[in-house]
Amino acid sequence: MDFNMKKLASDAGIFFTRAVQFTEEKFGQAEKTELDAHFENLLARADSTKNWTEKILRQTEVLLQPNPSARVEEFLYEKLDRKVPSRVTNGELLAQYMAEAASELGPTAPYGKTLIKVAEAEKRLGAAERDFIHTASINFLTPLRNFLEGDWKTISKERRLLQNRRLDLDACKARLKKAKAAEAKATAEQELRVAQTEFDRQAEVTRLLLEGISSTHVNHLRCLHEFVESQTTYYAQCYRHLLDLQKQLGSSQGAIFPGTFVGTTEPASLPLSSTSPTTTAATMPLGPSGAGLVPRGEAALCLEEVAPPASGTRKARVLYDYEAADSSELALLADELITVYSLPGMDPDWLIGERGNKKGKVPVTYLELLS
Repeated sequence: MDFNMKKLASDAGIFFTRAVQFTEEKFGQAEKTELDAHFENLLARADSTKNWTEKILRQTEVLLQPNPSARVEEFLYEKLDRKVPSRVTNGELLAQYMAEAASELGPTAPYGKTLIKVAEAEKRLGAAERDFIHTASINFLTPLRNFLEGDWKTISKERRLLQNRRLDLDACKARLKKAKAAEAKATAEQELRVAQTEFDRQAEVTRLLLEGISSTHVNHLRCLHEFVESQTTYYAQCYRHLLDLQKQLGSSQGAIFPGTFVGTTEPASLPLSSTSPTTTAATMPLGPSGAGLVPRGEAALCLEEVAPPASGTRKARVLYDYEAADSSELALLADELITVYSLPGMDPDWLIGERGNKKGKVPVTYLELLS
Protein backbone atom coordinates (compact mmCIF):
# COMPACT_ATOMS: atom_id res chain seq x y z
CA MET A 1 0.00 0.00 0.00
CA ASP A 2 2.85 2.40 0.94
CA PHE A 3 4.58 1.59 -2.35
CA ASN A 4 1.44 2.27 -4.35
CA MET A 5 0.82 5.53 -2.54
CA LYS A 6 4.39 6.65 -3.13
CA LYS A 7 4.12 5.77 -6.82
CA LEU A 8 0.81 7.58 -7.07
CA ALA A 9 2.29 10.65 -5.42
CA SER A 10 5.32 10.49 -7.72
CA ASP A 11 3.14 10.20 -10.82
CA ALA A 12 1.02 13.10 -9.63
CA GLY A 13 4.15 15.19 -9.12
CA ILE A 14 5.43 14.38 -12.62
CA PHE A 15 2.04 15.20 -14.14
CA PHE A 16 1.93 18.52 -12.28
CA THR A 17 5.45 19.42 -13.40
CA ARG A 18 4.60 18.68 -17.02
CA ALA A 19 1.39 20.69 -16.77
CA VAL A 20 3.25 23.69 -15.37
CA GLN A 21 5.94 23.45 -18.05
CA PHE A 22 3.33 23.16 -20.83
CA THR A 23 1.36 26.15 -19.51
CA GLU A 24 4.44 28.36 -19.17
CA GLU A 25 5.47 27.45 -22.74
CA LYS A 26 2.06 28.50 -24.04
CA PHE A 27 2.38 31.89 -22.31
CA GLY A 28 5.98 32.32 -23.44
CA GLN A 29 7.35 32.11 -19.94
CA ALA A 30 9.51 29.00 -20.52
CA GLU A 31 11.84 27.79 -23.22
CA LYS A 32 10.88 24.84 -25.40
CA THR A 33 13.21 22.30 -26.97
CA GLU A 34 12.51 22.39 -30.69
CA LEU A 35 12.74 19.32 -32.89
CA ASP A 36 14.94 19.51 -35.99
CA ALA A 37 13.41 20.40 -39.38
CA HIS A 38 13.67 16.83 -40.70
CA PHE A 39 11.77 15.50 -37.69
CA GLU A 40 9.07 18.16 -38.09
CA ASN A 41 8.70 17.22 -41.77
CA LEU A 42 8.28 13.58 -40.81
CA LEU A 43 5.56 14.54 -38.32
CA ALA A 44 3.71 16.66 -40.90
CA ARG A 45 3.96 13.89 -43.49
CA ALA A 46 2.59 11.33 -41.04
CA ASP A 47 -0.32 13.58 -40.05
CA SER A 48 -1.17 14.21 -43.70
CA THR A 49 -1.04 10.49 -44.46
CA LYS A 50 -3.35 9.70 -41.56
CA ASN A 51 -5.88 12.41 -42.45
CA TRP A 52 -6.11 11.50 -46.14
CA THR A 53 -6.21 7.79 -45.41
CA GLU A 54 -9.24 8.39 -43.19
CA LYS A 55 -11.00 10.43 -45.88
CA ILE A 56 -10.25 7.93 -48.65
CA LEU A 57 -11.36 5.05 -46.44
CA ARG A 58 -14.65 6.69 -45.49
CA GLN A 59 -15.51 7.74 -49.04
CA THR A 60 -14.65 4.30 -50.43
CA GLU A 61 -17.00 2.81 -47.86
CA VAL A 62 -19.71 5.19 -49.13
CA LEU A 63 -18.96 4.13 -52.71
CA LEU A 64 -19.25 0.44 -51.87
CA GLN A 65 -22.24 0.84 -49.54
CA PRO A 66 -24.24 4.05 -50.15
CA ASN A 67 -26.78 3.16 -47.43
CA PRO A 68 -25.60 4.86 -44.18
CA SER A 69 -27.73 2.57 -41.99
CA ALA A 70 -26.13 -0.50 -43.55
CA ARG A 71 -22.66 1.00 -42.98
CA VAL A 72 -23.44 1.59 -39.30
CA GLU A 73 -24.71 -1.97 -38.96
CA GLU A 74 -21.56 -3.37 -40.58
CA PHE A 75 -19.40 -1.18 -38.31
CA LEU A 76 -21.14 -2.52 -35.20
CA TYR A 77 -20.70 -6.11 -36.34
CA GLU A 78 -16.98 -5.49 -36.86
CA LYS A 79 -16.59 -3.88 -33.41
CA LEU A 80 -18.40 -6.81 -31.83
CA ASP A 81 -16.09 -9.15 -33.76
CA ARG A 82 -19.04 -10.86 -35.40
CA LYS A 83 -19.49 -11.90 -39.02
CA VAL A 84 -21.38 -9.38 -41.10
CA PRO A 85 -24.54 -11.05 -42.48
CA SER A 86 -24.80 -11.51 -46.22
CA ARG A 87 -26.76 -8.68 -47.80
CA VAL A 88 -28.77 -8.81 -51.04
CA THR A 89 -27.56 -6.21 -53.53
CA ASN A 90 -29.96 -3.76 -55.14
CA GLY A 91 -29.53 -5.46 -58.50
CA GLU A 92 -30.39 -8.86 -57.06
CA LEU A 93 -33.44 -7.43 -55.31
CA LEU A 94 -34.62 -5.82 -58.56
CA ALA A 95 -34.09 -9.14 -60.35
CA GLN A 96 -36.25 -10.87 -57.74
CA TYR A 97 -39.09 -8.36 -58.20
CA MET A 98 -38.93 -8.65 -61.98
CA ALA A 99 -38.99 -12.43 -61.88
CA GLU A 100 -41.98 -12.41 -59.53
CA ALA A 101 -43.74 -9.87 -61.76
CA ALA A 102 -43.15 -12.05 -64.83
CA SER A 103 -44.54 -15.08 -63.02
CA GLU A 104 -47.71 -13.22 -62.08
CA LEU A 105 -48.22 -11.27 -65.31
CA GLY A 106 -47.52 -14.20 -67.58
CA PRO A 107 -44.04 -15.59 -68.31
CA THR A 108 -45.01 -16.54 -71.89
CA ALA A 109 -46.32 -13.06 -72.80
CA PRO A 110 -43.92 -10.65 -74.51
CA TYR A 111 -43.71 -8.42 -71.45
CA GLY A 112 -43.20 -11.38 -69.12
CA LYS A 113 -40.49 -12.89 -71.33
CA THR A 114 -38.64 -9.57 -71.38
CA LEU A 115 -38.95 -9.20 -67.63
CA ILE A 116 -37.36 -12.61 -67.20
CA LYS A 117 -34.46 -11.70 -69.49
CA VAL A 118 -33.83 -8.40 -67.71
CA ALA A 119 -34.16 -10.11 -64.32
CA GLU A 120 -31.46 -12.60 -65.26
CA ALA A 121 -29.16 -9.77 -66.35
CA GLU A 122 -29.83 -7.77 -63.17
CA LYS A 123 -29.07 -10.85 -61.11
CA ARG A 124 -25.71 -11.21 -62.85
CA LEU A 125 -25.04 -7.50 -62.31
CA GLY A 126 -25.86 -7.89 -58.61
CA ALA A 127 -23.53 -10.86 -58.31
CA ALA A 128 -20.75 -8.90 -60.02
CA GLU A 129 -21.32 -6.02 -57.60
CA ARG A 130 -21.12 -8.40 -54.65
CA ASP A 131 -17.80 -9.80 -55.90
CA PHE A 132 -16.44 -6.27 -56.43
CA ILE A 133 -17.43 -5.15 -52.92
CA HIS A 134 -15.85 -8.25 -51.40
CA THR A 135 -12.61 -7.87 -53.37
CA ALA A 136 -12.32 -4.13 -52.74
CA SER A 137 -12.95 -4.60 -49.02
CA ILE A 138 -10.19 -7.17 -48.67
CA ASN A 139 -7.59 -5.67 -50.99
CA PHE A 140 -8.14 -1.96 -50.33
CA LEU A 141 -10.24 -1.11 -47.27
CA THR A 142 -8.67 -3.65 -44.92
CA PRO A 143 -5.05 -2.44 -45.42
CA LEU A 144 -6.11 1.20 -44.91
CA ARG A 145 -8.07 0.28 -41.80
CA ASN A 146 -5.16 -1.80 -40.47
CA PHE A 147 -2.86 1.22 -40.82
CA LEU A 148 -5.22 3.50 -38.90
CA GLU A 149 -6.01 0.97 -36.18
CA GLY A 150 -2.50 -0.49 -35.91
CA ASP A 151 0.53 1.49 -37.10
CA TRP A 152 -1.02 4.89 -36.52
CA LYS A 153 -2.04 4.08 -32.96
CA THR A 154 1.53 2.99 -32.24
CA ILE A 155 2.90 6.20 -33.77
CA SER A 156 0.45 8.31 -31.76
CA LYS A 157 1.39 6.55 -28.54
CA GLU A 158 5.11 7.08 -29.09
CA ARG A 159 4.55 10.71 -30.06
CA ARG A 160 2.70 11.36 -26.81
CA LEU A 161 5.53 9.70 -24.92
CA LEU A 162 8.05 11.88 -26.78
CA GLN A 163 6.05 14.97 -25.84
CA ASN A 164 6.20 13.95 -22.17
CA ARG A 165 9.94 13.31 -22.39
CA ARG A 166 10.43 16.76 -23.90
CA LEU A 167 8.39 18.41 -21.14
CA ASP A 168 10.48 16.55 -18.54
CA LEU A 169 13.68 17.67 -20.28
CA ASP A 170 12.66 21.32 -20.43
CA ALA A 171 11.49 21.24 -16.81
CA CYS A 172 14.94 19.96 -15.80
CA LYS A 173 16.57 22.77 -17.81
CA ALA A 174 14.38 25.30 -16.01
CA ARG A 175 15.30 23.86 -12.59
CA LEU A 176 19.00 23.99 -13.45
CA LYS A 177 18.73 27.67 -14.35
CA LYS A 178 16.97 28.43 -11.08
CA ALA A 179 19.39 26.39 -8.90
CA LYS A 180 21.72 28.56 -6.79
CA ALA A 181 23.39 26.22 -4.37
CA ALA A 182 26.11 23.88 -5.62
CA GLU A 183 24.30 20.81 -4.33
CA ALA A 184 21.06 21.84 -6.02
CA LYS A 185 22.94 22.48 -9.28
CA ALA A 186 24.58 19.05 -9.13
CA THR A 187 21.22 17.38 -8.56
CA ALA A 188 19.63 19.36 -11.39
CA GLU A 189 22.48 18.51 -13.75
CA GLN A 190 22.12 14.80 -12.98
CA GLU A 191 18.35 14.96 -13.60
CA LEU A 192 19.00 16.85 -16.84
CA ARG A 193 21.41 14.18 -18.12
CA VAL A 194 18.87 11.43 -17.38
CA ALA A 195 16.05 13.42 -19.02
CA GLN A 196 18.20 14.17 -22.09
CA THR A 197 19.06 10.48 -22.49
CA GLU A 198 15.42 9.42 -22.23
CA PHE A 199 14.37 12.15 -24.65
CA ASP A 200 17.01 11.18 -27.23
CA ARG A 201 16.08 7.51 -26.98
CA GLN A 202 12.38 8.25 -27.41
CA ALA A 203 13.07 10.66 -30.29
CA GLU A 204 14.96 7.89 -32.11
CA VAL A 205 12.13 5.40 -31.61
CA THR A 206 9.56 7.90 -32.86
CA ARG A 207 11.73 8.90 -35.83
CA LEU A 208 12.04 5.27 -36.98
CA LEU A 209 8.27 4.85 -36.80
CA LEU A 210 7.69 8.07 -38.75
CA GLU A 211 10.15 7.02 -41.45
CA GLY A 212 8.12 3.83 -41.79
CA ILE A 213 5.38 5.96 -43.39
CA SER A 214 7.30 5.55 -46.66
CA SER A 215 6.67 1.80 -46.49
CA THR A 216 3.03 2.56 -45.74
CA HIS A 217 2.82 4.61 -48.93
CA VAL A 218 4.30 1.74 -50.95
CA ASN A 219 1.77 -0.68 -49.47
CA HIS A 220 -1.15 1.68 -50.09
CA LEU A 221 0.06 2.22 -53.66
CA ARG A 222 -0.09 -1.53 -54.31
CA CYS A 223 -3.56 -1.68 -52.74
CA LEU A 224 -4.69 1.22 -54.92
CA HIS A 225 -3.59 -0.63 -58.06
CA GLU A 226 -5.53 -3.70 -56.90
CA PHE A 227 -8.61 -1.55 -56.23
CA VAL A 228 -8.51 -0.07 -59.73
CA GLU A 229 -8.03 -3.53 -61.22
CA SER A 230 -11.04 -4.92 -59.35
CA GLN A 231 -13.11 -1.90 -60.35
CA THR A 232 -12.10 -2.34 -63.99
CA THR A 233 -13.07 -6.01 -63.86
CA TYR A 234 -16.42 -5.13 -62.30
CA TYR A 235 -17.38 -2.53 -64.90
CA ALA A 236 -16.18 -4.78 -67.73
CA GLN A 237 -18.45 -7.54 -66.43
CA CYS A 238 -21.36 -5.09 -66.20
CA TYR A 239 -20.74 -3.94 -69.76
CA ARG A 240 -20.68 -7.51 -71.07
CA HIS A 241 -23.86 -8.44 -69.22
CA LEU A 242 -25.70 -5.37 -70.47
CA LEU A 243 -24.42 -5.82 -74.01
CA ASP A 244 -25.70 -9.41 -74.02
CA LEU A 245 -29.03 -8.18 -72.65
CA GLN A 246 -29.22 -5.47 -75.29
CA LYS A 247 -28.67 -8.03 -78.04
CA GLN A 248 -31.35 -10.30 -76.58
CA LEU A 249 -33.82 -7.44 -76.34
CA GLY A 250 -32.95 -6.32 -79.86
CA SER A 251 -33.71 -9.75 -81.31
CA SER A 252 -36.87 -10.11 -79.24
CA GLN A 253 -38.01 -6.65 -80.32
CA GLY A 254 -37.76 -7.79 -83.92
CA ALA A 255 -40.00 -10.73 -83.07
CA ILE A 256 -42.56 -8.61 -81.25
CA PHE A 257 -42.48 -5.61 -83.62
CA PRO A 258 -41.35 -7.14 -86.94
CA GLY A 259 -39.62 -4.86 -89.41
CA THR A 260 -39.67 -1.80 -87.18
CA PHE A 261 -37.23 0.35 -85.32
CA VAL A 262 -37.99 2.64 -82.41
CA GLY A 263 -39.66 5.63 -83.98
CA THR A 264 -40.92 3.73 -87.03
CA THR A 265 -44.73 3.77 -87.14
CA GLU A 266 -45.34 1.56 -90.12
CA PRO A 267 -44.82 -2.20 -89.98
CA ALA A 268 -42.86 -3.53 -92.92
CA SER A 269 -42.14 -6.93 -94.31
CA LEU A 270 -39.66 -8.32 -96.77
CA PRO A 271 -41.04 -8.43 -100.32
CA LEU A 272 -41.37 -11.86 -101.82
CA SER A 273 -39.06 -12.51 -104.74
CA SER A 274 -37.93 -15.54 -106.63
CA THR A 275 -34.63 -13.97 -107.52
CA SER A 276 -31.39 -15.11 -105.97
CA PRO A 277 -30.10 -13.43 -102.80
CA THR A 278 -27.24 -11.84 -104.68
CA THR A 279 -29.57 -9.94 -107.01
CA THR A 280 -32.31 -9.14 -104.53
CA ALA A 281 -30.53 -6.12 -103.06
CA ALA A 282 -30.03 -4.58 -106.47
CA THR A 283 -33.52 -5.21 -107.88
CA MET A 284 -35.72 -5.00 -104.78
CA PRO A 285 -38.63 -2.57 -105.37
CA LEU A 286 -39.00 0.35 -102.97
CA GLY A 287 -42.33 0.48 -101.19
CA PRO A 288 -43.92 3.46 -99.47
CA SER A 289 -42.29 2.60 -96.14
CA GLY A 290 -38.75 2.58 -97.50
CA ALA A 291 -36.24 0.48 -99.31
CA GLY A 292 -35.85 -3.22 -98.59
CA LEU A 293 -32.62 -4.81 -97.47
CA VAL A 294 -31.40 -8.34 -97.79
CA PRO A 295 -31.88 -10.38 -94.62
CA ARG A 296 -29.04 -10.76 -92.14
CA GLY A 297 -26.27 -13.10 -93.20
CA GLU A 298 -26.90 -12.71 -96.95
CA ALA A 299 -25.38 -10.38 -99.53
CA ALA A 300 -23.82 -7.04 -98.58
CA LEU A 301 -25.91 -3.88 -98.67
CA CYS A 302 -26.09 -1.89 -101.90
CA LEU A 303 -26.10 1.44 -100.11
CA GLU A 304 -26.33 3.51 -103.28
CA GLU A 305 -29.80 2.13 -103.94
CA VAL A 306 -31.02 2.34 -100.34
CA ALA A 307 -33.41 5.21 -99.67
CA PRO A 308 -34.56 6.30 -96.20
CA PRO A 309 -38.09 5.35 -95.15
CA ALA A 310 -40.84 7.91 -95.41
CA SER A 311 -41.11 7.84 -91.62
CA GLY A 312 -39.00 6.50 -88.81
CA THR A 313 -35.77 8.46 -89.32
CA ARG A 314 -34.15 9.83 -86.20
CA LYS A 315 -31.32 12.08 -85.16
CA ALA A 316 -28.52 10.49 -83.16
CA ARG A 317 -25.46 11.80 -81.36
CA VAL A 318 -22.26 9.80 -81.74
CA LEU A 319 -20.83 8.71 -78.36
CA TYR A 320 -17.39 7.49 -79.49
CA ASP A 321 -15.17 7.61 -82.54
CA TYR A 322 -15.74 4.68 -84.85
CA GLU A 323 -13.50 3.61 -87.73
CA ALA A 324 -15.34 1.97 -90.59
CA ALA A 325 -14.31 -1.63 -91.22
CA ASP A 326 -15.20 -1.51 -94.93
CA SER A 327 -16.93 0.65 -97.56
CA SER A 328 -20.40 -0.41 -96.36
CA GLU A 329 -19.86 1.25 -92.95
CA LEU A 330 -19.85 4.93 -92.03
CA ALA A 331 -16.93 6.30 -90.03
CA LEU A 332 -18.04 8.29 -86.99
CA LEU A 333 -16.63 11.09 -84.87
CA ALA A 334 -17.62 11.59 -81.24
CA ASP A 335 -20.35 14.21 -80.59
CA GLU A 336 -21.36 14.64 -84.25
CA LEU A 337 -25.05 14.42 -85.22
CA ILE A 338 -26.24 12.05 -87.94
CA THR A 339 -29.54 10.79 -89.29
CA VAL A 340 -30.27 7.10 -88.69
CA TYR A 341 -33.00 4.66 -89.65
CA SER A 342 -33.65 0.93 -89.81
CA LEU A 343 -34.91 -1.20 -92.68
CA PRO A 344 -36.60 -4.58 -92.77
CA GLY A 345 -34.28 -7.52 -92.29
CA MET A 346 -31.45 -5.51 -90.71
CA ASP A 347 -29.43 -6.80 -87.80
CA PRO A 348 -30.86 -4.95 -84.74
CA ASP A 349 -27.32 -4.09 -83.64
CA TRP A 350 -26.86 -1.91 -86.76
CA LEU A 351 -28.58 1.08 -88.34
CA ILE A 352 -28.19 3.02 -91.57
CA GLY A 353 -26.49 6.35 -90.89
CA GLU A 354 -26.40 9.42 -93.14
CA ARG A 355 -24.15 12.45 -92.95
CA GLY A 356 -24.59 14.77 -95.90
CA ASN A 357 -24.05 12.70 -99.04
CA LYS A 358 -22.34 9.90 -97.15
CA LYS A 359 -24.23 6.81 -96.08
CA GLY A 360 -23.30 3.56 -94.34
CA LYS A 361 -23.99 1.07 -91.59
CA VAL A 362 -23.33 2.26 -88.01
CA PRO A 363 -23.35 0.23 -84.73
CA VAL A 364 -26.20 1.05 -82.36
CA THR A 365 -23.95 0.92 -79.28
CA TYR A 366 -22.01 3.96 -80.53
CA LEU A 367 -25.12 6.16 -80.70
CA GLU A 368 -27.40 8.13 -78.44
CA LEU A 369 -30.81 8.44 -80.12
CA LEU A 370 -32.27 11.92 -79.77
CA SER A 371 -35.52 12.21 -81.69
